[in-house]
Amino acid sequence: MNRTLEKFLYAAGLCALLLPAGLLAADMGMMQQGAMQQGAMPQQGMMAQGAGMMQNAEGAALLMHITKTDPYVKWDLMPGTTRMRQGMEPHGALQNVYVNKLALKAITGKAGMLPDGAIIVKENYTKDGKLAAVTVMNKKKGYNPDAGDYLWLKFTPDMKIQAQGKADPCIKCHAKAKDNDWVMLAPLK
Repeated sequence: MNRTLEKFLYAAGLCALLLPAGLLAADMGMMQQGAMQQGAMPQQGMMAQGAGMMQNAEGAALLMHITKTDPYVKWDLMPGTTRMRQGMEPHGALQNVYVNKLALKAITGKAGMLPDGAIIVKENYTKDGKLAAVTVMNKKKGYNPDAGDYLWLKFTPDMKIQAQGKADPCIKCHAKAKDNDWVMLAPLK
C-alpha cells in the first residue's frame, strides 16, 4: 500500500476515535456550566453530568454498532413480520423490524426472554413511505432491572439521537408486554 495512503488512513482512524471523545468532553463542560448556573454544587453537577455522559456514550455506541459495525439492515426481519408492515403509533404507519442473531434465536426458540446483547431495531415510516425515525431496544444485563434491562434508542434518518438510555415513553409503552420480556411483536414463550 502507498505510504501516503497508509498515513492518511491512520490519521483518519485517530480522528474517528478522538472526535467523539472531544465532543463528549465539550458536552460535559456545557452540562457542568448549566448545573452551576442553576445553583448546583460543582460535585453535584459533575455527578449528574457523568451519569448523563454515560447514557449519551451508550446511545452513541449502540448507534455506531447497529449502523457501522454490524449494520442492522443486513439482519433478519423479526419472525412473523414483513417489510413495510402496517404499524401503530408511536412507531409510524409502516415499519420494518429487524433482529440480531441473539434476538432471532431467542424468538424462534421460544426462550422466554431475550438474552444479554439481543437487539431489535424498528424503522418507523410515514404512511407515504418516508423514513421518520429508527427505534431500538438493546438487552443489557443489569442496565435497568426494573424495566427489563433494556437500553432504548431513537434516532432520525440523519443519525441524530432523539432519545436514549432509560427512555420513559418507551418503558411505559412496552410495560404492557412485561410478561413477554417487554417485546411487543413476537411471543417469546
